[in-house]
Amino acid sequence: MKQIYTKTGDKGMTGLRGGTRVPKDDMRIEVNGQIDHLNACLGMVRCMMEEEETDRLLLYRVQQELMTVMSHIATPDDEVNPRPLHTEEMTKLMEQAIDAISSPTGFVIPGDGGMLSARLHLARTEARTVERRLWTLHRQHPVDESIPVMFNRLSDYLFILALKYEKR
Repeated sequence: MKQIYTKTGDKGMTGLRGGTRVPKDDMRIEVNGQIDHLNACLGMVRCMMEEEETDRLLLYRVQQELMTVMSHIATPDDEVNPRPLHTEEMTKLMEQAIDAISSPTGFVIPGDGGMLSARLHLARTEARTVERRLWTLHRQHPVDESIPVMFNRLSDYLFILALKYEKR
């Protein structure tokens, strides 16, 4: 097995795609850390859903797209990332899923609907954090504007799912 630690980050620097070194508090690294956290939250949510659930499958596709987004964010401004973004497609798929669920909305207290619902609310708040951080990043290192839009829709989708899965 390949050695997991390299010690190259021990002085507060890390690498972007292609090897460019940046401080670990570079906004691109911060955003990718937030997306990574969101991805882990979505993984916990998926583990609590039935194998065949349509929402579980869509969340898996979202997770795959999050990895692509992270790759784009970690690409230096002067380089082109060869991995195509599918953020607009993902946004449309989530909008369709929201429309199909069409649950009533309103004030909710996370945790009142059970563990799955609470974890969906946690993921929703993380999606909102990512969206805010993306707009901050966009001022420093422009990102495709379909990316923060996807995170905005993801938080809406997660809210509706949290209502759908209450008490399950």
